[in-house]
Amino acid sequence: MGGDEMSGGRIVLVGGGARSGKSSFALRLARERGERRVFVATAKVTDDDMAARIRRHREERPDFRTIEEPIALASAVRTITDADVVVIDCMTFFVSSLMLAGHDGDAILAHVDALVAALRDAPFTSILVTNEVGMSVHPPTELGRRFQDYAGWCNQRLSRAADEVHLAVIGTILRVRPSPVEAM
Repeated sequence: MGGDEMSGGRIVLVGGGARSGKSSFALRLARERGERRVFVATAKVTDDDMAARIRRHREERPDFRTIEEPIALASAVRTITDADVVVIDCMTFFVSSLMLAGHDGDAILAHVDALVAALRDAPFTSILVTNEVGMSVHPPTELGRRFQDYAGWCNQRLSRAADEVHLAVIGTILRVRPSPVEAM
């Protein structure tokens, strides 16, 4: 694969709002970029609705090996040695899990930095899915505002580290980096 876009250590960030098409796009990208695919799920079953959502998402990707890890993403990434491409979905669940575990903003950003370092060292391409929470309703609670801040800072760090950035907007995917911007 050499130094082209298919080589390891590359980071692709796909962001957008809820139901914008970002996860489907990330899966499509992964299928185009390798036969050995891993999906790292950060969501946890918290109720019946979430269990049904997780089950439905698993059924959409039978061609991926799944690893469930809500918090220790850098460690999980370092254990993957047999993949061409890894999808991590989603970074905002990761942030909320860290918050619920008692981590503050600095600790959350340290987890993000450790993840970026692990992804840079990885022998595969990584595709990260995240929610763009800053374009939504302003949260009415202090906890909601902190979540929005932490998720925004996480996204900024991931975007700076990413080789490619895509934004899903109302069902349209915009490639933001590398430029020029292109609708897909």
